[in-house]
Amino acid sequence: MQGKNSSEHGLALNEQLTVVLISHERPAFLRRAVRFYSSLPCRILVLDSSAEALPGVAGQFANVDYQHLPQFGYWGIRAKLAYGVQQLQTPYMVFAADDDFLVHDALHKAVAFMDANPDYSLCHGYSMMYLALANGVSYYRRDKKVCEDYSADRAQDRLMDYMSQYLPPFYAVQRTAILRDWYDAMPEDTIFQWQEVGHTWYMLARGKARILPIPYVVREINYQHSDHNTEIFHSLAYTDSKSVSEREAFARFLAQLPTQVEHQDPQQGQQFVLDSFEALADSLRTGRALTAELVFESSWTDVEAGPQRRFGPKQYVEMPFYNQPFFDQLTQFEFLLHAMPAGRVQLQGLEGVWARQKSLSQARNNDTPESVLDRLWQAHDSNVFNREVIKRLVAQLQLVGEDEDAQKLGDWVARLDAVSLEGNDQAFGKMLTGRLLEWLDARQPDAEQAGAIARHLAENAGGPQFGIFLLDLDNDINKLQVTLDSLLEGHSKAFKVVVFTTGEPPAATTAQNTLHFVRVTAGNVVDKLNLSVRQSPCDWLLLAEAGDEFTAGGLLRAGLELASASGCRAVATDEIQRTADGALVDVFRPGFNLDLLQSLPSLMARHWLIRRDVLIEAGGYQADFSKALEFDLLLRIIEQGGLDGLAHLDEPLLIAQASALKENADERQALLRHLGNRGYKAKITSAKPGIYQVDYRHAEQPLVSVILPAIDDLPAMQRCLDGLLLRTRYTRYEVLIAASPNQSAAVNDWLGTLTHAKVRVLHADQPLGSVALCNDASQQVQGEYLVLMAADSEVVNPNWIESLLNHAQRPEVGVVGAKLVDRDGKIAQAGLILGMNGGVGSAFIGEKHDADGYMQRLAVDQNYSAVAGVCLMISKELFDALDGLDEAQFAEGFSDVDLCLKAGQAGFLTVWTPLVQIIHSGDVPQTPQALAALREKWSSAFAQDAAYNANLSLSGKGFVLNESAALDWAQLLA
Repeated sequence: MQGKNSSEHGLALNEQLTVVLISHERPAFLRRAVRFYSSLPCRILVLDSSAEALPGVAGQFANVDYQHLPQFGYWGIRAKLAYGVQQLQTPYMVFAADDDFLVHDALHKAVAFMDANPDYSLCHGYSMMYLALANGVSYYRRDKKVCEDYSADRAQDRLMDYMSQYLPPFYAVQRTAILRDWYDAMPEDTIFQWQEVGHTWYMLARGKARILPIPYVVREINYQHSDHNTEIFHSLAYTDSKSVSEREAFARFLAQLPTQVEHQDPQQGQQFVLDSFEALADSLRTGRALTAELVFESSWTDVEAGPQRRFGPKQYVEMPFYNQPFFDQLTQFEFLLHAMPAGRVQLQGLEGVWARQKSLSQARNNDTPESVLDRLWQAHDSNVFNREVIKRLVAQLQLVGEDEDAQKLGDWVARLDAVSLEGNDQAFGKMLTGRLLEWLDARQPDAEQAGAIARHLAENAGGPQFGIFLLDLDNDINKLQVTLDSLLEGHSKAFKVVVFTTGEPPAATTAQNTLHFVRVTAGNVVDKLNLSVRQSPCDWLLLAEAGDEFTAGGLLRAGLELASASGCRAVATDEIQRTADGALVDVFRPGFNLDLLQSLPSLMARHWLIRRDVLIEAGGYQADFSKALEFDLLLRIIEQGGLDGLAHLDEPLLIAQASALKENADERQALLRHLGNRGYKAKITSAKPGIYQVDYRHAEQPLVSVILPAIDDLPAMQRCLDGLLLRTRYTRYEVLIAASPNQSAAVNDWLGTLTHAKVRVLHADQPLGSVALCNDASQQVQGEYLVLMAADSEVVNPNWIESLLNHAQRPEVGVVGAKLVDRDGKIAQAGLILGMNGGVGSAFIGEKHDADGYMQRLAVDQNYSAVAGVCLMISKELFDALDGLDEAQFAEGFSDVDLCLKAGQAGFLTVWTPLVQIIHSGDVPQTPQALAALREKWSSAFAQDAAYNANLSLSGKGFVLNESAALDWAQLLA
C-alpha cells in the first residue's frame, strides 16, 4: 500500500530539513547555488573542499553555514559527506550538488510525506536535465515513468523492484538517522561507484521509498561523462577478475549489515545482493528508467519577452513537468543561469559573445551619439544579461533622450543586480580571449616610448613602408570600416592601403593616395593585384581581407625590425584568429618551417609580409591558384631562392577570421606543382581536409641499419627486438645490437642465442656507454641510413621505416624523428623544444595519442630543432660528416639533441613525423652537467628555439600563452 500523502508542511522547514550543498573547485557554480538555496527557510550546510575558500559567502545569508574543508579534497568525497552527515540536527536532510536546482516546493512536499510516513527512508520526485548555453537552455528528459511507491514490507521485494527501475535516489529527502548509520558503516576506502550503489541498497534495505509524481530536481546534464551509464555500470557488469572480485567483496559487506533484509546464511545474503546488482545493471543496460533525450529548448534574448521555448516533435505528457507553475520555476532557474553563468559549455559560448560585445562597446573614430547607440543595441542583442553593456546602453539612451527604453532597461539592471553585483569582467579575464586582449594591450608603447620611436623613425627616413592590399570581394562596407579603423587607431602610419572591391568605389583615387580603391571582378582581381604590386611605392606588401583588424602595435614593431633586415625576402608573422562564434585564439607560428607550411598551408601561408621586388621577381600572384594565392606565391619564392631570407616575426599583426580546415584543390595543386618542380612525382593524401601528407615516392629503397645499444633490462630488449622483427614491413634493413662487455649475464646469455638473419650482435672490447656503443656500431653497418633506437622502445606501425625514409631521402633533410607514446596511449614525446621546463623537453605530454594539438602540431609533419634518439634516422654519410654523437660532452645525455643541432648548423632540416609511433616513456635525461654543456654550446638556439615561439610559455605542457612575454621597445631602437 502507498504511504499517506500530506500537503501540510507541518513543522517549520528549518526544524525538519537541512540542505547539504556539496562543491569542489567550482566557485561560479557554488556562488549561484548559495544564492538559489538561500531563499529556503532552513539551514543550508555548505561543504566546500576547494583549495581556496570562496570569498564573500560566509556570513552573506543568515541560514547558510559555509564550511571550507580543503582537507578532504576531490577524492575525499566519502569523508566529506560523512563529516557533513554527523553535523545534522534535523530529522531529514537532502544532498544538493552545486550545479542542480532542487525545486523548493518539492522539498516541502517530500518532507511532509516523510513526516507522515515514518517507515519510509527516502522520498523524491522526477528529474529533468538541463544544459546552459550562451543565450539559452536545452532541457532533456532524464527519468522515465516508473513505479512510484516501494512499500513492500519485505525488504528484498522493494529492493529488487527499485533496482529493476532505478532512479538515482542520492538527492532524495532522506531520514537523517538511517543515512548516518550508512556513513558510519561504509568503509573509508569505498570508491565513488560503490558509494552510490551502496547508498541506494542500504536506504531501501532499511526503509520504504516513495517517488512523488512531481517535478523534483533539474540537474545539469553530464556532458563529459555519465554518472550512471558508465562508471557504475562498469562496476556492476564487467566480468574481468578485478571487477568480479570487487563486486563480490562489496556484496559480502552489504549482506552483513544489520538491515531489514532477511537471509538464512551469509552466502545466501551475498547472493541476494549480487542479484540486486544485476537487476540494477539490467535497468541501466536496457534504459528502463533513465534516458537522455532533448525535449525542448529555451532562449532568452529579449528583456521583456522572457524565455521563448521551442518544443521538439516528441513530448512525454505522462511526466509531471507540463504545467505553468513548473515553467514559471524554470524561468527563475534560467534567470539565475544567465545572470550568474557557470559551466564549460555555457562559458565557451559566452566567450565569443562577450568578445563581440567588448568590441562593439569600444569607442571608434568619428563616433556620434547615434553610432554609439547603434553599436550598443547590437551588443545588447548579443546577450541581454551582460550588465555592463546594459548599463552603458541605459546611459546612452538617457543621453539621447530615449527615457522610456532607458527606464525599462534600468529596471532590468536592478533585477540583475539583485542576484549578483558581479559583472563578467573577472570571468572574461580568465578566458583565452580576455587574456589575449589584455596581453595585446600591454604590448603597445606608452607615450614616452612612442615619442622615442617617432624620433628614431624620423632619423631613418621613416622606416620601411607597408603596402596593404585589402580584398573586399563581398562589397561589405562595415567589414572594410573595421579594418580601416584599426589601421587609423594603430601606432604606425607607414602604410598605403589599396582596397580591391567588387562594389562602387566611394571616391576617385590613385595609386599615390594613402587609401586607393580599385574596382574588380572575380575574373580580374588577380590581374589588378599584380598591377598594384608593380605600381606600389612600398617596400613590403601584405594581402588581407576586409574585416581583418590590425593590432595596435604590430605594424610598428614590424617596421622597426625590418629596417635593418636587408637579407629578408619574406616574413611570416603571428596572428590572433577569431573563431566562428567570436572567440579569439592565438596562432603563434614557429620560425620558417617548410614541412609545417606544406602540411598546413591554411594556417602557415596567411598574411606574410613579402618584399615587393621579391614578389615581382617571383612572377606575382597566379590566377590559376586563386584560392591559395599566398601559398602558391611562397612556394615559388622557395623555388626561386631556396629557404634563405625566409623569416618569422613573433608579433601578431592581425586579428583575422579563422579559416576553417577544408579541402582546397588550389592548395593541393600548388603543392603538387611545387614538388614536381623540385623533381618529385609525389602523392598527396589528406587524413583530414586541409591537412596534407606528402609521399615523395623516392625510387630508391636503401638498406637501413637499426642500431640498438644493449641495456640490462632483458624483457624490454626482447619486446623491442620481437616487435621490430614482427612489425616491420620494409625488407631492406638490418639490426645491430651493440653490447658492452659489462652487460648482465642474462642479457649476454640471450644475445648468444640470437640467430636471426637480420640481426647482428656487436661486442665492444671494453665497457662503453650507449653513446659510444652507437658510434662504434655506426662504423660497422652496411646500410646507407642509420636508425638510432632505444632498446626499451617498441615500434607500433609496420610502415615505420618507409615513413622515416620518406623524409630522410630528401636532400634538405638531415634527421627524422618519431612520435613517442606511453603504454596508456598518451603522448610521451612529440619533438624536443630547447628551454622547455628549464631544460630540453617536449610539449603535449599526457595528451591523447591521436589529439590534434596546438595548430594541429601533434598531427602533421613539421620541422623541430631536435628529436629524440629513441627513434632517430640519419644518413650514414651525414652522421659521419658530423662526427657522429659527441661522446666527450654528452655521454650522459643530450647527444641526440646535439646531433640534430649540428645537422641544423650544417644547413639540414630535422623532421618530426607523427606517422611513426614508438612506445616509450619519453623521459629526458636528468644530467645537469650535460645540459649546461648543451646550453653553452648552443646558446643562441636556447635563446629562441626556432621551432617554438617567444609568445608561448616554456613551462608545463607548452603551447600556451606566455602572459609575461613583454615587448621591449627600447631594445628595438638600440
